[in-house]
Amino acid sequence: MFLDNCAYASERQNCRFARHALFLVCFVEYGTLPVGLEFMEHLARRMAQSNENTFAEIAVTFATRSDVGNERESNEDCCGAHAESAGHALIAVADGVGGEEGGEIASQMAIENTLQTYGESPAQWGPAKRLYRAVQKANIEIHDRALVVTELRRMSTTLTAVVVDGNTAHAAHVGDSRLYLIRDGRIVQKTKDHTVAAGKRRMLFASAEMAKDHPEHSMLTRSLGRELIAAVDRITFPVTGGDVLLVCSDGLYNVLSDEELREGTGAPDAAAICEALVRKANERGTPDNLTAAILMVHGGGPVAIPTGWRSLVSRVLGRG
Repeated sequence: MFLDNCAYASERQNCRFARHALFLVCFVEYGTLPVGLEFMEHLARRMAQSNENTFAEIAVTFATRSDVGNERESNEDCCGAHAESAGHALIAVADGVGGEEGGEIASQMAIENTLQTYGESPAQWGPAKRLYRAVQKANIEIHDRALVVTELRRMSTTLTAVVVDGNTAHAAHVGDSRLYLIRDGRIVQKTKDHTVAAGKRRMLFASAEMAKDHPEHSMLTRSLGRELIAAVDRITFPVTGGDVLLVCSDGLYNVLSDEELREGTGAPDAAAICEALVRKANERGTPDNLTAAILMVHGGGPVAIPTGWRSLVSRVLGRG
């Protein structure tokens, strides 16, 4: 695992870290340690040469859509987006905890603070750090408001946000909203649900069907605003031309299956996809608020990036 992470860092041309990674890789692969700074410089130059034209220029388009649903009087979901360039954008979805005072306020604060803080943070931090800091800032704002306003003392929300910058996606996740990656006709859930039922499923105490029908399937084990420092899942993965990222609340995925979500992302327009998914769920009948946010990656075509350390060594040494 460490070597795979080193290989990925090498792909991103973080030169200092890459030299150490290649040093370790050569030791594991060939049983000997490369000696001398000149040899390491040679590997670094080969790495840079092999990376030429690896990353294709891309652009992103996005849209968000939230709806009150069939049975609720108010919408405790909230969503938003922020763009910094043609290939750098952030989408986020928050679902205020139902049954608690201030769920609607908490979800709005989560989105507003996350987008604003991300936009105001230094670009040199990089998207992963900027997103994590923004989510923690949103958490503190919600937590502090709940301390000051007695009526809101138990308010909290889920938050799932993903930013794409070039060929890499960085996500921050708390709660049971979800991030899906749709690629080459397949759909993959990139986040894990922070619920009692999902925890039992991961521990093999319940099957997927049992977890879905479990009486505690919506009982959160993590949320934004409950604690001063939130436990935030951070996820990073490569994206390529043709990828579609879907962030949605449980009001959508509890009604539509993963396969139906995948089929619903076939349109070429992000706004049309959001509208179609929400409409289909409402036609099916959803008892909850529902939200969909779509980010589509365009341009450059698929980019095949070897992530295994053996394939990386082959490329560096000119054997692949």
